Amino acid sequence: MPPVPARYRPAACHDGPGQPVKAGQRSKRKGPVKALKYWSGRFTKETEGIVDRFGASIPFDCRLAEYDIQGSIAYAHALEEAGVLSGEERARIEAGLSSILDDVKGGKIAFKLELEDIHTNIEKLLEERVGDIARKLHTGRSRNDQVALDMRLYVREQARKIVESARELQRALVKRAEEEIDVVMPAYTHLQRAQPVLFSHHLMAYFEMLERDVGRFRDCLRRMDEMPLGSGAACGTAYPISREALAKRLGFARITANSLDAVSDRDFVIEFLAACALLMMHLSRLCEEIVLWSSQEFGFIELDDAHATGSSMMPQKKNPDVAELIRGKSGRVYGDLVSLLVTMKGLPLAYNKDMQEDKEALFDAADTVLACLEVLTPVILALTVRKGRMESAVKEGFLVATDIADYLVRKGMAFRDAHRVAGRVVLHCIENGRSLCDLSVSEWKGFSDLFQDDILQAITVESSLNARSVPGGTSRAQVLSAIANAKKVLYIKEDGIL
Repeated sequence: MPPVPARYRPAACHDGPGQPVKAGQRSKRKGPVKALKYWSGRFTKETEGIVDRFGASIPFDCRLAEYDIQGSIAYAHALEEAGVLSGEERARIEAGLSSILDDVKGGKIAFKLELEDIHTNIEKLLEERVGDIARKLHTGRSRNDQVALDMRLYVREQARKIVESARELQRALVKRAEEEIDVVMPAYTHLQRAQPVLFSHHLMAYFEMLERDVGRFRDCLRRMDEMPLGSGAACGTAYPISREALAKRLGFARITANSLDAVSDRDFVIEFLAACALLMMHLSRLCEEIVLWSSQEFGFIELDDAHATGSSMMPQKKNPDVAELIRGKSGRVYGDLVSLLVTMKGLPLAYNKDMQEDKEALFDAADTVLACLEVLTPVILALTVRKGRMESAVKEGFLVATDIADYLVRKGMAFRDAHRVAGRVVLHCIENGRSLCDLSVSEWKGFSDLFQDDILQAITVESSLNARSVPGGTSRAQVLSAIANAKKVLYIKEDGIL
């Protein structure tokens, strides 16, 4: 898993008495915890250490600290407006929370395992700093609607970061497409050479994939733009909290409509993970081509030395490890998605502890996607295109065979018949070790009287490319148009949520 960003990494998570536990690690402490939980009123025994270790989420949900504090500050204002807090109390709570946030960002906080999760840890820290008024903050609030809010705030920020990073990769693709506009390569179907295509057109195909990915994250953001706080544990709050004011303060477009759904909904996480999985699939496809193209068998590109590795045994090797790792990490993100789908599929309303399993999958997927986008963009910008090798590959394998059929169609022959004639021409060349350009006009006429002197011009690579001038085609004019349109998408300020 990529390293946790420093801004979300606490100094440590205390394992009760003794040594602290680093964030992301499980506790090894044994025995009961000598500390009372906020919910311990109806209990006569302390929880066993094994139960605390098994159920605690603070080793990973510490990453939600900033969002939890953001939500608590907003909720303190709502409690003031509802008459639960005085203005002075709210100000003291807000100041205390702000100081905790500063320390969290500075890596100065040691969270405690026996306090279970980020919500209780923050509240205990607040109590230490501002006294008993901190105990009022949870009035009308549950950890259920609290974590639902934290998760939405986290997903919202991560989705925006991913969109920004995807845009950078798109810019890199467009830049290279513009630079290599005259480079021709074989298009492939079934991994067999098919027809001539501009290398730029091939790159722009990935621009379009990423554009769909950006759209999916934007759609995810729109659907999750609902504020759940005020839903309580399951049935709402008994206090006159203005949920609409809370939503506005926290930057949400609207409030959730049903308290049961609000605290048990993880659709927005699953949708985010699905968008991540699709994005990783697209990155994996591009990386597979990088692996193929950089091989000696293809030789279409060469990776920059700064983005490749060598072999510990074979001195000549230059390995496309970055592309291979991204290709491998796509499966990891798929696993994050599937694990949460399986977790949620049988849960009754409303909140269930199973849902604690959402966080590690979410954090892992977000970290992985951002890391892959960040490392792939400079790879694309720095790779060397071997134009001559690509053009040589285009001249082999009869890639203009379809253009022979199209030529006959323009002369009046039905396409099925033209296809058969073109196939016979190719077979003749294969059997006799000839190329299409070696054939004389009289030899062409032996296959059909419709062939004229202009057949030799019709089967050039340039003619093949220019013939495909429909929108979305690989003619130079169409590819330049696609690049121009992409630039508008990338550089004109977009309206809306992003």
